[in-house]
Amino acid sequence: MKNEQPKMNNSCETKDSSTSPVKRNDGGIQIEIDKGSGFCFGVTTAIKKAEEELAKGTKLYCLGDIVHNGMECERLRQMGLVTINHDDLRQLHNVKVLLRAHGEPPETYVLAQRNNIEIIDATCPVVLQLQRRIKKQYEAGGGQIVIFGKNGHAEVLGLVGQTQGEAIVIEKFDDVKCLDFERDIYLYSQTTKSLDEFHRIIDYIQEHIQPNAVFQSFDTICRQVANRMPNISQFATHHDLILFVCGRKSSNGKVLYKECLHINPNSHLIEGPEEIQPEWLEGIGTVGICGATSTPKWLMEQCRDAIVALTD
Repeated sequence: MKNEQPKMNNSCETKDSSTSPVKRNDGGIQIEIDKGSGFCFGVTTAIKKAEEELAKGTKLYCLGDIVHNGMECERLRQMGLVTINHDDLRQLHNVKVLLRAHGEPPETYVLAQRNNIEIIDATCPVVLQLQRRIKKQYEAGGGQIVIFGKNGHAEVLGLVGQTQGEAIVIEKFDDVKCLDFERDIYLYSQTTKSLDEFHRIIDYIQEHIQPNAVFQSFDTICRQVANRMPNISQFATHHDLILFVCGRKSSNGKVLYKECLHINPNSHLIEGPEEIQPEWLEGIGTVGICGATSTPKWLMEQCRDAIVALTD
């Protein structure tokens, strides 16, 4: 067996893994924004491509929300970006359509060519490499191609599409028990899933795979995302209150917020500054603000400013 509205210049700013200087407001509360939080490379690139096209005055459509953050989507909508779904795409001809970082299945490209649609492809390079690996394995034939990921998630739909819909998606550890351990298994992961759970799945398959079957696992989790887990865990220990800022549709955000909550029970998930409750700040000395790969820096800064206003 083998294992293998806000400020435009802030929207795409690259983050480092350190934390920002702590800011103390007049009310005595220290506020720190985690500089390791914010857009990942793939999201940054997609938004930059959208901004560049819109700056030319181009009519630009985006297939699905460009990022799982409603406020950033609204900012780009005001610039002229039109978000569409796959049904809308079938009706369009002779236009430009941006494909977001999550990637798309092959049939999307076929449809675009048929309708004379110019594709602005912002698929994350990590996702694109994963698509190619899965497609190559599928074309080699034999065995079960298994993807650890969220059913219906845009990235997972693109990955399953490389196998003409034949890949098996497992969402959680317990789902692995439904695999056929007498047949070969080739295991991949959605790029933003938990490393720990992925390794639990690997261990279970290794223990149950039959001697006549081959098992290969491919660690396809994005390290830029995976490395945020230990960093954000450490960040959460440093503050009395954690505000985790992200859209509630963000898969990556759910994973990271769950970790914050595990480390610091006084953590709250919010989509924006208007959700901050004044009572959360009572008796608090330090507040840490962090977010997902889909959280813009300007939004975390707005949350910081809201805390300052509430405690002045």
